[in-house]
Amino acid sequence: MLSLRQSLSLNTIKTSGSSWNPSDETGLEAWYKFQTGITLTAFGVSDWDDSSSNTFNLRQPTLLEQPAYNSGNIDFDASASQSLQSASDITLSGAFTIGIRLFPSADNVVVLGDNTINNEFFKIMSSTVLRVKTDGTHIEITLDSGTFLADNYLVITRNSSDLITLYLNGVAQSDTETLAGTVNIDTIGVRKTDLNAYDGTISEVQIYDTESTALASNVNTYLSNL
Repeated sequence: MLSLRQSLSLNTIKTSGSSWNPSDETGLEAWYKFQTGITLTAFGVSDWDDSSSNTFNLRQPTLLEQPAYNSGNIDFDASASQSLQSASDITLSGAFTIGIRLFPSADNVVVLGDNTINNEFFKIMSSTVLRVKTDGTHIEITLDSGTFLADNYLVITRNSSDLITLYLNGVAQSDTETLAGTVNIDTIGVRKTDLNAYDGTISEVQIYDTESTALASNVNTYLSNL
């Protein structure tokens, strides 16, 4: 059993023949890396440190709201409103790329959100619909096929024309939507205030303030090898 307050930094990424790393990108805003920068208490995960240079470190001082650590993944229980939160906001006013490795066990749950500003979140509305909301306006993207309620990796991009594209397991979905506004993120697992709590596991989150076909491809490949 892991000792209390043990900080984890494990290298378990499979090799894919590529030397690309998220830290190579100048647009990297935050990186919550698989099995890295995690601190445990008797109740669960109290900290998930940002592996970028921007120190958007995530914390959860409330013991019962600390998610569990399960086989290398962070396991959130919606019934306890478990979440991890940064002291400051990540703000994405233009193009962005967000990559997530996750396995939700329920829908109507927030994956990324802001617990201090209203109407800011990325939410799995149903098994086939993702909602993105910012500045009080939202869009919904429906999967071509498959379900969010599985072991997936998602990449969500917004280009300079505010076009939102979703990749599910490396495949760009045909439903694209337009959404302007400044995206605010300070929390994994809930939106303000502690609403629509996430249920399931999250293994890694990467956030960039840039977008390109090459970046989306690199993030997809990297997440596929976790």
